[in-house]
Amino acid sequence: MDSNLRLRQILLLLGDIILLYLSLLITLFLRYGVRFWEALIEYHLQPFSIIFILWLFIFYITGLYELKILKNTLVFLKTFIAAIITSTLLTVIFFYSIPKFGITPKTNLFLFVVIFGILSFFWRRFFNHTLKKVPPVIRLLLIGNDAEYEELVKQIEKNPQLGYKVSFWLKNESEEELRQLKKIIVDNSINSLVLPLGFKKERHLAQIIFENISPDLEIMDVPKLYERIFQKIPISTLEEVWFIENITKGNKIIYELVKRVVEISFALIVGVIFLPLSIIIAGLIKLTSPGGPMIYRQTRVGRNGHEFTLYKFRTMIPKAEAEGPRWTIPNDPRITKIGKILRRAHLDEIPQLINLLQGNLALVGPRPERPEFVEELKKKIPYYDIRHLIKPGLTGWAQINYRYGASIEDAQEKLQYELYYLKNRDLVMDLSIILKTIKLFIYKL
Repeated sequence: MDSNLRLRQILLLLGDIILLYLSLLITLFLRYGVRFWEALIEYHLQPFSIIFILWLFIFYITGLYELKILKNTLVFLKTFIAAIITSTLLTVIFFYSIPKFGITPKTNLFLFVVIFGILSFFWRRFFNHTLKKVPPVIRLLLIGNDAEYEELVKQIEKNPQLGYKVSFWLKNESEEELRQLKKIIVDNSINSLVLPLGFKKERHLAQIIFENISPDLEIMDVPKLYERIFQKIPISTLEEVWFIENITKGNKIIYELVKRVVEISFALIVGVIFLPLSIIIAGLIKLTSPGGPMIYRQTRVGRNGHEFTLYKFRTMIPKAEAEGPRWTIPNDPRITKIGKILRRAHLDEIPQLINLLQGNLALVGPRPERPEFVEELKKKIPYYDIRHLIKPGLTGWAQINYRYGASIEDAQEKLQYELYYLKNRDLVMDLSIILKTIKLFIYKL
């Protein structure tokens, strides 16, 4: 079923590619008339093809291919404008910093941006509007009355572009209603059946489902649908068997090896690039907040519960935790003026490149917590310790999908995203997280 939703994203991408080249052709025709083809082949095709890859990259990291944003709203408009402006600025830098292509377009680039901006805007508005009107690809029959169903139904109704529709909901699971299951499926053109997680234990329900299965009917449990819609795992519905079936999927030796090589290369390259800036930051910390270390060492919990030392530029006053560890709060008075700048730009995390080289931190993974907080969270949040099956990371799925949090409730919400990453992690997902982290970094500046 997910392939149908992926098809929508591919169609949107293909539309953008066609419009990029069409806008270039229109621009050259307006500028050179019948000689536009010569101008395209000789001067513009190669550099603009490189530029188009950059534009599509910017569109991706700004979220313009995410189905949840494909609605004609103010959020979509702001995102679209930001993507066009960012792409234009990078295009200017590209042409004026790489003169070997022999062109530094001014009028042509201006015309291209205007033409593509107009065509792409109306193409996306048409595409977004069409998605709302297209009949839903996935027609759901919900069985049961789990707490998560209400949240799922609201999200599905608010986002028809996702391609889901709740066609029928059997809340009570009565024997009489369940015996009408086949009729309900046929009358409502159901192609997906959603069951409570523990339905296997209810023999009468399992028997009825068995009697009504067909090759065209997809059967899934609540966590699976919740995962598809929200891209996180609902903790409240889970049982130990879920982890056995979904987390222990064999080794990932190739994935871990490639990831480790990338992490070492990243740490070395970025470390050299940021060395001059790191020296300046260290000096500013010493000048503005004397009496404490420039680099702060803090114990964190890593893979398999092993503790390690995390390195950061100090952003708080000396002896900020004289009374013991506590969560950071908004407008925390312990944070120094230079610390606020470093935290906002995430420059305080540069020393964590050392942790990357040491191998106790990954590029992507759950953010590591302090042992004191971990002990508290393990007592209050079910399955919290599962996040320690993999290395913690510089960034993660929870960081790009959820605001910064410093409470039990926030930790539980982030754990749901971390479980999703733990279940679905691969190199493509890691790359996606890194790219979206770049977007968040740019937006914060």
